[in-house]
Amino acid sequence: MHVLITGASGTVGRFVASHMLGKGHRVTALGRAPIKELPVAYSPYDLSDPAPVLPAADVVVHCALRHEPGKFRGGEGQDPERFRHLNVEGTKALFSAAREAGCRKAVFLSSRAVYGDHRAGEVLLETDDPSPDTLYGKVKLAGEKLLADCCDGGFYGTVLRATGIYGLAPGASSHKWSGLFDDFLSGSPVDPRCGTEVHGDDLASAVALTTTCSPETKNFEVFNVSDLVLDRHTLLKMLRATCGQGGELPPKSAALPGTMDTEKLHALGWKPGGVSRLSSFLETCCCRTEV
Repeated sequence: MHVLITGASGTVGRFVASHMLGKGHRVTALGRAPIKELPVAYSPYDLSDPAPVLPAADVVVHCALRHEPGKFRGGEGQDPERFRHLNVEGTKALFSAAREAGCRKAVFLSSRAVYGDHRAGEVLLETDDPSPDTLYGKVKLAGEKLLADCCDGGFYGTVLRATGIYGLAPGASSHKWSGLFDDFLSGSPVDPRCGTEVHGDDLASAVALTTTCSPETKNFEVFNVSDLVLDRHTLLKMLRATCGQGGELPPKSAALPGTMDTEKLHALGWKPGGVSRLSSFLETCCCRTEV
């Protein structure tokens, strides 16, 4: 199968590209520059292009997002209209181009942000009415609706509403917790926080599973992708036990996040790594610290 991936140089895209290569698929990265660290083909692409021309393929996986570096919520910076236009109109043009290129399926990496950050402590279901309270969440929801509008009997769409993604992506030198871990291991104070997480490899396996294994009985499907509810207190306690060093643990967070129900994805055979995968990742972080 030939898979096109936008945003393949980013964290999520690298995990997805590496996983698809491991499954024996042909992968082409769509972006502004080739990726040297992964053995993938390359085709020029930019979200700002109103009429992109894509190579012929079977599937497109849309991971790209134009945003301020290091930010998703708040990623619009000082220009929210440009953020909205590039990501919404660019996504619309991509799905149209994918159909022209012969793709039978598109996978859109959405976010738990479509549910809104106001639903603390609630269970979030794919059937809930989305109510995003950030521009990032509104842009992601717009992308979902654009994909749904494209789907018919010959073009299928899958939306993956992903939670926070941890892990060291293939070819990357840092991960989302690099700064947090550096602060903790050096004894700097850390603010309390609790969130939901999934390892990038588990997210990539969800992409592969819904791309190749899910029965195409519906033109359009939405899946939640999440694995752990993780408090920084617990995370850093595990890191300290694994590495044998660290500063004072932050107090447990008083605010609980909304928890995404993932039974729909589990029913397809998805099996995330849970605490065991988190523990293995922390061991690699200790090795990197000691080098």
